Amino acid sequence: MKLITKEVLKAKIEMLGFDDIGITDITDIPDQKDSLEEYLKNGYHGDMIWLEKNKDRRSHPSNVWQDAKSVIVVSKNYAPQDNPLNNIQEKLKANISVYARANDYHELMKKSLNNLSIWLQDSYSIDSKFFVDTAPIMEKPIAQIAGVGWQGKHSNLVSRKLGSWFFLGVLLLPIKLEGSAPELDHCGSCSSCMDICPTNAIISPYKLDSRKCISYLTIEYKGHIPLEFRELIGNRIYGCDDCLAVCPWNKFASETRDIRLKAKETLDMPDLSFFLEFDYNLFNKFFESSPIKRIGKDRFLRNVLIAAGNSGSHEISTKVKKFIKHESSIIRATAIWALKKIISKKEFQKLRKIYILEEYDPIVICEWS
Repeated sequence: MKLITKEVLKAKIEMLGFDDIGITDITDIPDQKDSLEEYLKNGYHGDMIWLEKNKDRRSHPSNVWQDAKSVIVVSKNYAPQDNPLNNIQEKLKANISVYARANDYHELMKKSLNNLSIWLQDSYSIDSKFFVDTAPIMEKPIAQIAGVGWQGKHSNLVSRKLGSWFFLGVLLLPIKLEGSAPELDHCGSCSSCMDICPTNAIISPYKLDSRKCISYLTIEYKGHIPLEFRELIGNRIYGCDDCLAVCPWNKFASETRDIRLKAKETLDMPDLSFFLEFDYNLFNKFFESSPIKRIGKDRFLRNVLIAAGNSGSHEISTKVKKFIKHESSIIRATAIWALKKIISKKEFQKLRKIYILEEYDPIVICEWS
């Protein structure tokens, strides 16, 4: 079998459009069983039940593929042109997380990793398995061992080359490769990510309670968003980038070169009212190549209604009112909450008299109070 060198591998990966590569021997990766157990025991994962499934496999990559001897971690820059923190005060605009303003990175990364896998097989007869959020693998601690970056106090990965704006892909190989030096923690005394978090979801350095995180609440969480977080969500309708955007290491980041990861004009701070016109067919068509599609129309609409309530705009209330009779109790409840915020008390009481007698859901009835 023809041997492959680290230099040749790195050149090929760069040719495929990745921005960095790290390699580690699988035996150098510590088992994450105890830390994962503690995380789950504390309930920090919220309703992400999939983290509980296959938790034994998730603790170490060798549990995913027993033949694996080396792990390659690749990163892909998606840094925006402008700082997304500038978007928070635009209350009538829909603030979407930077990564979701472009095409779905999962498909882009998987295509490139598939090409790498084919090349390894054709040129070197090396089998491989690759993953982009598609396997029970804890990418971030593995990436730190492989030298791609370190887990910051917000628990996300930070790179001295790319700041906070990059995606990860993982490739398992059944051969030994020369490893990279592990990355050290360079956060020091900085607490910017902790200080800026709107909901105090970073409960201590390197420890995130997902149940308080706006990204979790607007993407993963399916239920009624707790009242204590609604105003704090502001205009964020899908995800939150505050802890990423404030990181000082972003001074070394440059805007992504990949046009497919640049923000689409239609998703770069569009009007909130635009999304309040969506039906199911339009939602699916508009977000066909977007990661937003996976949360579904109702969860997305719930988020938009919260942002509408935070807009302070009476003008948008006309579009919000039509959701008072929506088939989803979550949508009805959120629409009522939003109206309470943007119309007069007198106008709200008029609507209450009309609709509360038709309501059967106790949570929705509470919103009318």
